[in-house]
Amino acid sequence: MGSPPDLPPADTSPSGALDRFRLDGRVVVVTGASSGLGERFARVLAGVGAKVVLAARRIDRLEALAADLPDALAVECDVAAPDGPQSLLDAAVDRYGRLDVLVNNAGFSRVLPAVEDDLEEFRRELEVDLIAPYELARRAARWWIANHYPGVVVNIGSVLGEVSGGRLRLAGYATAKGGIHNLTRELAAQWARKGIRVNALAPGWFETEMNSDAMFHDDAGRAYVESGALMGRGGREHELDGALLLLASDAGSYLTGHVLLVDGGWTAV
Repeated sequence: MGSPPDLPPADTSPSGALDRFRLDGRVVVVTGASSGLGERFARVLAGVGAKVVLAARRIDRLEALAADLPDALAVECDVAAPDGPQSLLDAAVDRYGRLDVLVNNAGFSRVLPAVEDDLEEFRRELEVDLIAPYELARRAARWWIANHYPGVVVNIGSVLGEVSGGRLRLAGYATAKGGIHNLTRELAAQWARKGIRVNALAPGWFETEMNSDAMFHDDAGRAYVESGALMGRGGREHELDGALLLLASDAGSYLTGHVLLVDGGWTAV
């Protein structure tokens, strides 16, 4: 299968441990960056030195965020469109001449019983939440392999990729996130000897624009979150930062094919 490409030089002494979490000069593509977790991810990555490519459909929000970050690029993109993934990656390479990390964060969910579902809407959910991350990852991998360049994919999964949503009735989302978790393992196995790491970050319940009203500002939603998490609460804004940086940076250089659950104990019992 060949030997992997050399990794960038790094200070491997114990005193350099924190420096290995930095991404100075690395180019990181973040999909779904216009709000919620994606916006937070972009800010955190820029904060450790990355040049961040912000992708979403709401270009006004992306441009406002890009203006607030050093050397960021806003790209209007529908990741499920036929030419969306390649156009996004081309924009990143055209601007910066390189691509280092892909964070597959874009997605959406629908809440309804399966017997009442519309099959075309179910397919659309899989297109955005599962097929688009696959297409982005494999096109990024083509670039990395062709250029003998190490790369990193961080897929954003969910606790609902490991367990059901119970009374929430999220068939499409749970199906897509379960697929993302095993896709992560499969791609890691295919590309590890090419110097490409593929991992998934699987959050529990964090407040976002998509779930705020139903899960955090509704008595029944709060009760669901508080009863399911061993810590008795949802995640706080900063509590994915460390896990994201571990997976994206050289701090996680021997980590691939892993689904890292940050869920307050949701899946522990």
